[in-house]
Amino acid sequence: MISALLLSAALVTGFIATSSEDSTGWNFTVVFPENIAFYYPNRPYNRVYITSLTNETKIYIKTHVVDTSKTLSAGQTEDFLYNERLELRRSNYSNVTLRITSNQRVTIHAISLKSTSIQTVLVIPNHKLGTEYFIPPVPPIQGTTVNVTERQHFRLIIVNTNQMNEVTVKAKHPQKLSLHPDQVAQVFITDDTYQSVKADHPITVIFGHTCAIYFNCTCSLLYTMLSPASQTPLKFYIPTVVVKGAETKTSLLLSNKTTTEVKMFDLGLPVVETAGTAILFHAGLLLKLIPVTDFAACYFINFLPNVDNFAVILVHKNHIDGVHMGSSPLKTTDWERLTGTDYVSTKVKLTPDKRLIWHSLTIMAVYFQGRRNQSRFGNPAAVLSKSPDYRGCISSPENLTIGSDAMSWPESVQYCRKQKMELISLSNSDHQRQIYDKIQQAMNPSPQEMWIGMRRSSLNTEWSWLNKNLVNDTNWAENEPGAVEEGHCVVMSANSTGKGFVWSDKECCEKAYPVCYIPPILISF
Repeated sequence: MISALLLSAALVTGFIATSSEDSTGWNFTVVFPENIAFYYPNRPYNRVYITSLTNETKIYIKTHVVDTSKTLSAGQTEDFLYNERLELRRSNYSNVTLRITSNQRVTIHAISLKSTSIQTVLVIPNHKLGTEYFIPPVPPIQGTTVNVTERQHFRLIIVNTNQMNEVTVKAKHPQKLSLHPDQVAQVFITDDTYQSVKADHPITVIFGHTCAIYFNCTCSLLYTMLSPASQTPLKFYIPTVVVKGAETKTSLLLSNKTTTEVKMFDLGLPVVETAGTAILFHAGLLLKLIPVTDFAACYFINFLPNVDNFAVILVHKNHIDGVHMGSSPLKTTDWERLTGTDYVSTKVKLTPDKRLIWHSLTIMAVYFQGRRNQSRFGNPAAVLSKSPDYRGCISSPENLTIGSDAMSWPESVQYCRKQKMELISLSNSDHQRQIYDKIQQAMNPSPQEMWIGMRRSSLNTEWSWLNKNLVNDTNWAENEPGAVEEGHCVVMSANSTGKGFVWSDKECCEKAYPVCYIPPILISF
């Protein structure tokens, strides 16, 4: 009984966002692909936007040209501009990279801009990179693909991290590459037999084209950073608002371990399953789709100057009321149903003061989409947390532990403090529901009676919380609380309906299980 209780207690925290699940990290490698052509007369304006989650975040940027360092505060975004010396050319190998490290978690958004050609990418931190990637099929683009020599081929950009690495590109004619630390290799996709990239150690793989036709014979850089290969089937919901009005010109690029497929988008089938990669292609846009397994509760989007900035939000139709932008609930009725599913999507214009998009109850998918003249570009938004919370976006989730032994109320207070926690105070009805749900999800059945941090004064018989909050929202069982002599402390126990918990007073010297608690750390920018 006790061991089961301890095991379950460790699960009570619910959706815990770990560094392997969000988009933040401490170590990144960035490259800027060749944009249009390295000899194009306009200069590139390549930038990285670095956003810190905490104060005193020290960042270090190392290039083959110059090194830079800076200290950021919580919520601060700093952009760094790089010229053509940091843009890749057409050589097979290069050492033109940016190595970015920090002492605290950051997100990195990279922007490649030259003339009217613009693309953005959310940079994957090095600890989330993989050793195998599935290569998407090349989309048919008139005037761009392999039968037009002067336009070159689609290419793979393979970026090594900080150790020697052996890489194999699987195709009809396989290629084996030996990469030095921080070295970059470019592989041109010359036929339709390219299947995967495998390496001994983690790598970044970028898929794209330097000059893909997108409007009236105008070309633009087109690329996306691939996700590591999945060996299990993944489900992808397609936010139809992204391609509204251009559905017949949109396709899906699907790839897995054995096959690749270019599939025309069908508005009546806005969901796809594959044990691999799914990319939405539309003129000027390669949008890596977010699988359901990667849905999250809080996202961050950089607001870019001189472009139209949008957020694309996809969520279950029953949970649209829980979506927030900044500190306010999202005010829109323009939700579009994904045919045959329970999901809806919407596109909302961003403002510089509302960069956080979060949900109070569940998880969802959020994308950044930009528009500059005729150019369309975008990427998945940066995940900051997978932990839904009614209070906002969570940097570190609340921690909840139920003691393995029953004890008195005073002993419970001391027990929790020895764990560097507090006996839980439930002064808010939203918090009560959230805690009840977590206990029921993780512990079934839950302990019969559990102490909470409420006590009645012997002087004036008034109830108070240990954390000093006002006693407003209560959840007493029927005929509770009783008279003063019936008890000065409070236990909660499962409701007779099996849903939620109710409270009753109890003598403080009697025994129940302590519910210990640490509040979350909120992201407030």
